[in-house]
Amino acid sequence: MAEWFEGFEGRLHDVGDVRIFARSGGRAGGPPLLLLHGFPQTHAIWRRVASLLADRFFLVMPDLRGYGDSSKPPGQPDHANYSKRTMAADMVALMRALGHERFGLVGHDRGGRVAHRLALDHPHAVSRLCVIDIAPTLDMYAATDMRFASFYYHWFHLIQPAPLPETMIGADPAFYLRWKLGAWRTDGAAGTSYIEPQAMAEYERCFCTPEAIHGACEDYRASAGIDLEHDRASRQRGQKIACDTLVLWGTRGIVELLFEPLPLWQAQCAADVSGRALAAGHFIPEERPEETAEAIGSFMGIL
Repeated sequence: MAEWFEGFEGRLHDVGDVRIFARSGGRAGGPPLLLLHGFPQTHAIWRRVASLLADRFFLVMPDLRGYGDSSKPPGQPDHANYSKRTMAADMVALMRALGHERFGLVGHDRGGRVAHRLALDHPHAVSRLCVIDIAPTLDMYAATDMRFASFYYHWFHLIQPAPLPETMIGADPAFYLRWKLGAWRTDGAAGTSYIEPQAMAEYERCFCTPEAIHGACEDYRASAGIDLEHDRASRQRGQKIACDTLVLWGTRGIVELLFEPLPLWQAQCAADVSGRALAAGHFIPEERPEETAEAIGSFMGIL
């Protein structure tokens, strides 16, 4: 992966009780921008977007806890150590360790859910927020029906008690990984042609271990339990995202098919919310890196 991130420093950072791997670099002194990946990937999803933004921003691209080369602690009984609140706190501590108290924030997939909670829990840290191909977790679970469960079956599989999903996925993790990366769209055009062989090898290296599979399951177990408690409490208090927010989603993704993401996010924000669909499936930063970088750069560049 080094050739894609030439000029970026990659190292482990001690953050509380875990170590977070992150690559950082770009324009020295430029506006700081934190890019968060989702399941079942790592910071490598940003490899092409980063090269397009590096001349304007100082970029930080971590692996979330449970993923990539970051720590993968065993899950606690209530899964609190994989809650989005805990993962968001990891990211705030990481950015402070790098000298950034306030920053732009972008999250794809699970990273978008971490970004949502980060913006709620640490409003003074986030200058602008971009979420990619998600609707709010609480709204998605509340809309569960046969169609939703069919497309998002992994939401219900991964939350089963350990070690059931871990054992099932662990029987052939490379197959599971490739299936998830290639079939997450509505146009029937399954495949992973948008992922270079080197990137796929990196995803396999990082995902195909018992610890990583457990970490991913814990991420989802938290989302179906303690994260919903946190989300309900935030809504009961009337807590909303305080910063301007950009929403991007794929025209061939499941979010486009099942939800209206823009009004759902507008309901969760106290500031301006804008957005649009891009001609892609779910993995937009890899499928449409130029358009993704342009959208993020234009939105964050207003800072």
